[in-house]
Amino acid sequence: MSAEQDPVYAPDQLKPGNRKLARIGALGTAVVMLMFFWGNHEGNTENIFLVVFALGLVGAVIADVVLRRNGLKPNDQ
Repeated sequence: MSAEQDPVYAPDQLKPGNRKLARIGALGTAVVMLMFFWGNHEGNTENIFLVVFALGLVGAVIADVVLRRNGLKPNDQ
């Protein structure tokens, strides 16, 4: 890709999102996913996937907090 084909961005298009709201949303989604345990399904295959994805969300939030606290991830993203 050459310089002529690079997209042009306005500075306000690259603003970071609300980090606190994103963390709350990820943790809320993990809680809602775990609430699906009480459904009308049989077997544990669904439960395994629910737990794995919920732990993945919580792990991503924890990794983000730790990386930002240690200065390994910039605060402007």
